[in-house]
Amino acid sequence: MINAGAVIIMLLLNIFSILGCKKIKSVPETINMDNNNSLYEYISAGNFSVNTIDGTPADLGIYKGKKILIVNVASKCGYTPQYTELQNLHESYGDKVVVLGFPSNDFGSQEPGTNEEIKNFCTTKYNVSFPMFEKISVKGENIHPLYRWLTDKSLNGWNDQKPEWNFCKYLIDENGFLVKYFSSGVKPLSDEILSLIN
Repeated sequence: MINAGAVIIMLLLNIFSILGCKKIKSVPETINMDNNNSLYEYISAGNFSVNTIDGTPADLGIYKGKKILIVNVASKCGYTPQYTELQNLHESYGDKVVVLGFPSNDFGSQEPGTNEEIKNFCTTKYNVSFPMFEKISVKGENIHPLYRWLTDKSLNGWNDQKPEWNFCKYLIDENGFLVKYFSSGVKPLSDEILSLIN
């Protein structure tokens, strides 16, 4: 049976989205998450691997027990200054959440550089020290399997919202379940994000 309160909330969220307010999509309370929907279960099944921005294989399983904020980043975007807040989030809340940056050139060709150039830009201009990974596709035919999991509700349990631009954010809980999607305009140190981290 449909919960009337949930319907009202969804209608309000749709209205806010139409009016240009911050887009936030969270897991519906009616969805039962099980291990089949966990990022760690998806990884352990051999569905994908990732490399650091230096090309070294990385195991995302090491972050189990912390929240994860996955962000598709770009060096030449109007949202690029969010690197500052992402780094501040990393420094101030690193005991609770790990920020993972995935460069992508999918939106406006705003990440044209090599991995080495991206790393140099992030470290010299924004002093980035949170984990950065090789440039990937976050949408389309060549979508990386991580982003396939993030954006396919048959895999993650509820969400099909793909990144709409650079600096979209996906929050994963300590057990590897996707709990929230944030659009580019939601800043890393916003109340919406911090309230879920604390």
